[in-house]
Amino acid sequence: MKKLALGGSLSTLQWFMFLLANSIALPVVIGGMFHLPPEEISSLMQRTFLVVGLSSFLQGWIGHRYPIADGPAGSWVSVFVIMADVAVKQGRSAQDMLPLLEGGVVMAALLLVVLGLTGWVHRLLFLFTPLVTGTFLFLLALQLSGVFMKGMLGLQGMAVRPDPATALLSIAIFGLVVLLSVKGRGWVKQYAVMIGIVTGWAGYGLLGLGAGSPAGAAAPIQLPELFAWGAPQWDAGIALTAALFTFILLSNTIAAVTAVHDAMPEPARDPKRTLNRGVFAGGLSHGIAALFSTVAVVPLPVTAGFIRMTEQTRLRPFLAAALLFAGISFVPAAVRAVALLPGPIASAALLASFVQMIVIAMQSISKEALDLRRLTIFGITLVCSAGLMSLPAEAFQGLPPMLAYVLGNTLLFGTMLVTLLEQLWRPAGAKCQVQLPPR
Repeated sequence: MKKLALGGSLSTLQWFMFLLANSIALPVVIGGMFHLPPEEISSLMQRTFLVVGLSSFLQGWIGHRYPIADGPAGSWVSVFVIMADVAVKQGRSAQDMLPLLEGGVVMAALLLVVLGLTGWVHRLLFLFTPLVTGTFLFLLALQLSGVFMKGMLGLQGMAVRPDPATALLSIAIFGLVVLLSVKGRGWVKQYAVMIGIVTGWAGYGLLGLGAGSPAGAAAPIQLPELFAWGAPQWDAGIALTAALFTFILLSNTIAAVTAVHDAMPEPARDPKRTLNRGVFAGGLSHGIAALFSTVAVVPLPVTAGFIRMTEQTRLRPFLAAALLFAGISFVPAAVRAVALLPGPIASAALLASFVQMIVIAMQSISKEALDLRRLTIFGITLVCSAGLMSLPAEAFQGLPPMLAYVLGNTLLFGTMLVTLLEQLWRPAGAKCQVQLPPR
């Protein structure tokens, strides 16, 4: 009994660290983009912790009911980046755009709730074939691996060259987590991510490399604030953006649920009910994110890689970790303490999880025969998306905002392209439908 209790506690702690590692970087990134003062970045991080914890718990309780960590959506971050750039070009303060972005998140929340409640999600499932889902996961791993690689090398803030000590330690932690997840046995394999983060955090301190997140030492943190960016605002541009991004949010949820289902030993579920509940809970999560003025959160497909590495499949420790993560947002001292997790170490642990996500992506793509048609669609999507990924942000200046949103977001562009090609170029009589495979 004591061994079970200890195992549950360690599992909860490791899930907590995984939630933390996925949540700590983007508030700092967003704060820098919008020139927020340190105390506001600290407050944004605190609100992000609350939203991530509540959203993860809601999804595990009444949503898709899988242990899938929610985290700030990289697709929404790209919209924030573009809106900040538009504001600067118009001679306005970037912070003026924040209420408008809040309005976009509210609109996406309403669309997701309607789709989930009406059950219309399953009518769109024919779009999300194994090729589309696998390509989405593949592009997501490629897009975010660059972000985490920069974090590992210490290329944060104004840094333009890697910090040697930080880079070597991060690479060592990346290798350690991958090694333990592949060669480890028993509890060593199960807690590979936690062992890597704790080891790296200790090494970071021993080498005197700094205190971690710059928001960690900011001014005193108050209790979470409602509508910290002001009342939501709307215009035609943000309405179109919300509608467009609802498609990518559906792709994200379907990819995350399918990937985690494949990674877990469990009986078959009704995919329609699972996805309808997940999309509905995603709408609630977006509403909570708008209420607390944060980047919207989504189920993270990388969780499947984490589960594959650690074999952490139980729901109860995950739910406990989610509540704990939400709870610390009401304890300012705890927020400051966990905000000291070094970004390079968190990046190294997360990048190790993306190795398994690439494996899952390729397994999804190969669920159907890899004939010339599917390989060509995948090849076209990959070369076009990778080409856009290599272009500087300035390449899209002067374009209409909606076109800039699409071309400036590799994940959105690639997902739309592969879906379009899959539907327009189909074998005669073929019926494409995604479902959670039976066990």
